[in-house]
Amino acid sequence: MKLTVLVDNTTLTDRYFLAEPGLSIHIEDGGTRVLFDAGYSGIFVENARKMGIDLLRVDDVVISHGHLDHTWGLDALIRLHTEAIFEGRERVEPTFIAHPDAFLTRSCDGVGEIGCHLSVEELFRHGKVLLTAAPLWLTENLVFLGEIERRFEFERAPPCGYIYTPDGIRDDTVVDDTALACRTEDGLVVITGCSHSGICSIVEQAREVCDEDRVADVIGGFHLLDAPPEQIEGILDYFSDVRPAALHPCHCTDLAAKIALAKVANVRETGVGLHLEYG
Repeated sequence: MKLTVLVDNTTLTDRYFLAEPGLSIHIEDGGTRVLFDAGYSGIFVENARKMGIDLLRVDDVVISHGHLDHTWGLDALIRLHTEAIFEGRERVEPTFIAHPDAFLTRSCDGVGEIGCHLSVEELFRHGKVLLTAAPLWLTENLVFLGEIERRFEFERAPPCGYIYTPDGIRDDTVVDDTALACRTEDGLVVITGCSHSGICSIVEQAREVCDEDRVADVIGGFHLLDAPPEQIEGILDYFSDVRPAALHPCHCTDLAAKIALAKVANVRETGVGLHLEYG
């Protein structure tokens, strides 16, 4: 499995890519290419071009959850495909995969829309759409984890505003937050978006779905910004037991959290341009 970071809050030193508060990761497993999230503005398209990654060959576009810093870049992907059709260029029609709540309207702190501004109906015009709360295997070893069971009290968080459902408006606990996991020779590689559902809960679900206790790496947002001490303590205890070979926390993970995590795990630098390969 090969993994390349296309969007993060930072770039690697002396790598001349664009960065923004958002996340997008390109994954190759066997002959399958997956785009995990699309960032905020669409800079992933330019970054991918510089890296020699052809986004027109992506088979699956997986959305970790519906927030704007992970979905608003979808506009740029749709433009890329639209222009390819006009020019008669070869392309793969992508399948968009997400939790059923991922494309609902959301608001927070007076902002009228912090969710994806594309509807499911609009996406259907540009590819297939597969919405599921259940785990879904994308390849023999790569799995969409589905709705995450929230297992740890120390990871409980207040609602992120409101979500507008067919049944009415409710507090937004981001139940659509999910992740990917890939089985490798060295254990699981878990790829997260923001981890609103809890980084420890996500890793536990990955271990359960994949029937594998070993964790080779966890990369992505850990949702640790000014995290309370009891949450940090619980996460450190958890990773002390799991003993991952490496951690690549990024995006929505602050410096204090990274320093704390480094006490119990091999925390490595992450940014746009990072390329990792796993057996």
